[in-house]
Amino acid sequence: MNAPLSRIRGGVHSSVRHDSAAGHTNGQALYLDDIPAVPGTLETALVLSPHPHARIRSIDLSAALASEGVVAAVTAADIPGKNDIAPIRTDEPLLAAGLVEHEGQVVAAVAAATLDLARAAAKLVKVEYEVLPAVLTVEQAVAKELYVAPVQKMDRGDIDAALKSAPHRLSGEFRCGGQDHFYLEGHIAIATPGESRDVHVYSSTQHPTEVQHGVAHVLGIPFNAVTVEVRRMGGGFGGKESQPTIIAGIAALLAVKTRKPVKLRLPRDDDMRATGKRHPFYYRYEVGFDDDGAILGLDLLLAANGGHVADHTPAVLTRALCHADNCYWLPVLRFRGLACKTNTVSNTAFRGYGGPQGMFAIETIVDMIARHLGKPLEQVRRRNFYGHGRDNVTPYGMTVEDNIIQRVIDELDASVDLKAWRDSVIAFNRTSPIVKKGLATMPVKFGISFNRPALNQAGALVHVYMDGSVTLNHGGTEMGQGLFVKVAQVVAETFQIDIDNIRITATTTGKVPNTSPTAASSGSDLNGMAAQNAAEQIKDRMADVAAEQFNVPKAEIVFSSNRIYAGNRSISFAELAALSWEKRVSLSATGFYRTPKIHWDFTTNSGRPFYYFTYGVAAAEVAIDTLTGEMRVLRAELLQDCGESLNPAIDLGQIEGAFVQGMGWLTTEELVWDTKGNLRTHGPSTYKIPGSRDVPPVFNARILQNAPNREETVFRSKAVGEPPLMLALSVWLAVRDAIASLSDYRLAPSIDAPSTPDRVLAAVDEMRARAAS
Repeated sequence: MNAPLSRIRGGVHSSVRHDSAAGHTNGQALYLDDIPAVPGTLETALVLSPHPHARIRSIDLSAALASEGVVAAVTAADIPGKNDIAPIRTDEPLLAAGLVEHEGQVVAAVAAATLDLARAAAKLVKVEYEVLPAVLTVEQAVAKELYVAPVQKMDRGDIDAALKSAPHRLSGEFRCGGQDHFYLEGHIAIATPGESRDVHVYSSTQHPTEVQHGVAHVLGIPFNAVTVEVRRMGGGFGGKESQPTIIAGIAALLAVKTRKPVKLRLPRDDDMRATGKRHPFYYRYEVGFDDDGAILGLDLLLAANGGHVADHTPAVLTRALCHADNCYWLPVLRFRGLACKTNTVSNTAFRGYGGPQGMFAIETIVDMIARHLGKPLEQVRRRNFYGHGRDNVTPYGMTVEDNIIQRVIDELDASVDLKAWRDSVIAFNRTSPIVKKGLATMPVKFGISFNRPALNQAGALVHVYMDGSVTLNHGGTEMGQGLFVKVAQVVAETFQIDIDNIRITATTTGKVPNTSPTAASSGSDLNGMAAQNAAEQIKDRMADVAAEQFNVPKAEIVFSSNRIYAGNRSISFAELAALSWEKRVSLSATGFYRTPKIHWDFTTNSGRPFYYFTYGVAAAEVAIDTLTGEMRVLRAELLQDCGESLNPAIDLGQIEGAFVQGMGWLTTEELVWDTKGNLRTHGPSTYKIPGSRDVPPVFNARILQNAPNREETVFRSKAVGEPPLMLALSVWLAVRDAIASLSDYRLAPSIDAPSTPDRVLAAVDEMRARAAS
């Protein structure tokens, strides 16, 4: 008989539940704060700057050191290595040395026998400051030309001539706010000194290698002396890419100084004050277009508030520039990106990594064009979409070869009947003087890969044991997004064994070195391919053993349904594993993968930074109260391109979660600094993330079917972590649509994001005044 069709449990393209689903619900999934403390473990508290900009005159630790239970306290002077944890550039200190540049910057740390004792002692540290003038807004930084990195540019054609000859021109400015990551698990690290110079660090991090490097730099030791380990995070969203180095570095510094294990966990208030967020952006634009709404030229300034140091700002800004076209052909353009320096906490990676801010700009501009011409937004969009075989080169010189945006939009339209939906909203508004509804769609084209080519690589380690069980390790990290189960599905599919036979192990720099961050939506693409490569190596060796055992050509060996077949004879996977060991065949392999085709020139901001694009579209309906400014999302319909989804259940969860998180960024999550540079929204009482009641009552998410990735990704899947967040721009545009209804849709609203009730109310009042004039 021939080998049966695959009937394994948990192969690719099946909806396998998250590997920690049960543990998440019954409390058995361990996070770092759940790990039982080793006797003698010290707890840590931080001393944070109360000023946004000040010179440190002196630090007196004597009272803290004399306090009950205190074992040690450290400042920048105690760092044996280099006081620099910059992820991209240089001169980004772990502990403030002589100067503080944002309120909440870490000045000192105290380790004591208990957390309460450490916190009490930290309050006794006396710091003398000389307060200096502070720059607190991106507009101030633009005016003063204060930057944390050089200006970035993208140009095509003669923008001045294109604008001058355009039949229509618009210009203006607008803004979008930042966003706190607000992960359920805050920042935490546990550092334990080992023999000689060795240090082991448990870190809640998306980038173990960066933590490894940062700790090594601070301690003045080689990378191989630092082992960083993480089994799971309680959320990351980009906030645990560079920021964990601060926490791990301080814990490791104290651990080496005291020769004891040290835990540092941040309370929510300190977490929000001391660590970075999504970048707020300020935009200025001038656009020229014709009577049909076709964009003839766009001059766009994108100014990112980088905070006090560069952190990830240069790369985030590049990513924003690379997504400021979204789905649209821009024949002539001038883009300028400013990485602005302010005396606020350094802003950092956040889901979408500049992509949302880039798309926010172009979608706001296209909406203004449509209002100006009195044309439907969707009609103006279609006039500007990238073409097939023509008008298909991005501002950075990459040809769009996989364009399916029109198909995605048509499928959503067919499923929800956008015209009938729009007619119902207009009819409602005619009879409702107070509550106004808005409806908008949002198309998304999002590039997948790191802009820095070197990061597009991954390693994996796979062991097969004599009983047929498998252990899997790779460089990706699990933060709830389902990466571990997806990669396990890839290995299960490759070996053709049930996923129950695969044990997923914690990410550690001691097993897979030189890892890239789990970011840029590339976790499954990179680590899945690396794991598949390792499994294929072992499978190939085992096939040799099976061919010898059955005395058949290797080409006749088939792995299927937990067995290995040679015609009508077969052997179980476990039996073949044992036989391979008897034959002294290695059942262990390291896998590696590097993304092909990509390249990038940082000096010209051009190249092919992305292996492929993902596409999606959303339609959202909102209602606003014109008396209070309150807003509610009533319905959302999402359609997302996932290629051949590795795990549809996991991907749907990512689509829904990303959309709601994007809603929060654009509607309720407002970061407020006062005139003295103090963050006033640093806890759940003042910073409003979406709750369960904010989810649209009608909320439907679907995966685009029969759309395999044209590139050779792992089982032709596509990334899903970040792209759906930008679908939430449909909500932002729907709010604008609801406000515009007050002028019979003739005028474009003037409103920045997030569209909080006070901003909505101000925009309503302004719209009524303009409509009446």
